[in-house]
Amino acid sequence: MSLFNQSKDRYKNYDYKYNRPSMFGGFAFFPPVIKYLLISNVAIFITEFFLFPVFRISGVPVSIYFEKYFALNPIGSTVYPFYPWQLFTYLFMHANFWHLLLNMLALWMFGMELENIWGSKKFVTYYFMCGVGAGLANLLIAPLFVAMNVPTVGASGAIYGVLVAFGMLFPDRPIYIYFLLPIKAKYFVIIYMAIELLSVSDSSGVAHVAHLGGGLIGFIYLLITKNNLNDLMRFNKKPKVTTTRPTNIYRNKYYDKYNSVTDDNISDADYYEEHHGEISQERIDEILDKISKEGYKNLTDEEKKILFEASKKIH
Repeated sequence: MSLFNQSKDRYKNYDYKYNRPSMFGGFAFFPPVIKYLLISNVAIFITEFFLFPVFRISGVPVSIYFEKYFALNPIGSTVYPFYPWQLFTYLFMHANFWHLLLNMLALWMFGMELENIWGSKKFVTYYFMCGVGAGLANLLIAPLFVAMNVPTVGASGAIYGVLVAFGMLFPDRPIYIYFLLPIKAKYFVIIYMAIELLSVSDSSGVAHVAHLGGGLIGFIYLLITKNNLNDLMRFNKKPKVTTTRPTNIYRNKYYDKYNSVTDDNISDADYYEEHHGEISQERIDEILDKISKEGYKNLTDEEKKILFEASKKIH
């Protein structure tokens, strides 16, 4: 008996087990990176504004030292020095409650679906790449337009990168301004970036150049990696695939628990093709177009299974 035939029994209920563990077909409303970013930003805000002011070093509140060493300080500043790690740490600091609330809400709204599609590792890489790029733009380009004499804080630069990615992956997705007025994501992004561009000389203290820098870094990266929609949605990376951890771009932690594979020479993608026929590129493109317009959670179970199997055959 062939190895394929020996493995049939363990796959006979495959169609019925595919998305059973997750209420939303593997789509997490708080995927890991988004969840930890929300928790860490809120925790740091509470610590900085409510705990650090209570403690003092030589009569100086600890919050002053925290800002001195971890906010993004201008290069050559005579007040606070610049340290390289500030390009990372400033992303976790915020000026006030509303600054924090708006940034975290935008991160969740636009980043949630990106992390579900790209995976956590790829999303966190993109997020910090945009955040560091925003910081560099603020240090090197912003002084050409406005005097830089105060520290910069906030995750806005990274979030603008996330916003640009959302607009590129889901250009026709409606976004409701003030929960009433619908506008397509691509136009929403263009309008926001245009406002930032027109405001670069504004001396209000808002880091407009950082916002533009984060968005531009994300845009350039996605253009470089975008050979077609398939490559863009997979971040142009090929994750390691093993038969005990069948990899696909939508799998969450529940899949491994309920759908493990143990044979080294057989994959469920091969089994699916044996029983359902080869999946055509045209069919895959149709499903990806539907994701772009309606979101992954609106796919049918059959469409999810087709995309799941196709992703493993591609890798």
